[in-house]
Amino acid sequence: MGGPLPGAPGDFPAARTGVPGAFDVLAATGVHLRGLRADDLPWLRDLYATTREEEMAPVPWPAAHKRAFLDQQFEAQHRHYLQVYADADFLAVCDVRGLLGRLYLRRGAPDHLIVDVSLFPAARGRGLGTALILAAQQDAAAQGRGMTLHVLQQNPAARRLYERLGFVAGASAASYVRMDWRAAPVS
Repeated sequence: MGGPLPGAPGDFPAARTGVPGAFDVLAATGVHLRGLRADDLPWLRDLYATTREEEMAPVPWPAAHKRAFLDQQFEAQHRHYLQVYADADFLAVCDVRGLLGRLYLRRGAPDHLIVDVSLFPAARGRGLGTALILAAQQDAAAQGRGMTLHVLQQNPAARRLYERLGFVAGASAASYVRMDWRAAPVS
């Protein structure tokens, strides 16, 4: 299960305008972003699996069955993102040691949308998620736009992070809460 996904494009769309300039601030920390490619799919699958470890831990399936299930879930999510958010920037988060995670960002009117931000466990809890969100907010504010994202109901830590960064909870569904951020008015 390491090649292109059946029924899905073999590659990611090119970043529309390259990496947003607001993300240049990450360079000071040694972190950079690059567009994703088809050969990134194996590690993206692994990353996705790490985001579901806690949820899958109590499921009494053999490890191979859990992994097969997670691979199927990743493929469905991947296809969905490429179809619904074809105009988004699909970015790898990297440093000199390697891959840290992914950022999927749809930049446009009326608001920018963080489609997904996921980090490998070793990259979590170091302020990187905060830095990515702050840079995305700076990019949106520079264009006079707000930002929207959706957070899982069962992810209170992420929700607290977004609230600390100025996001406000909006409409909710069975599994997600919409959160919105507005830039401070320029005086």
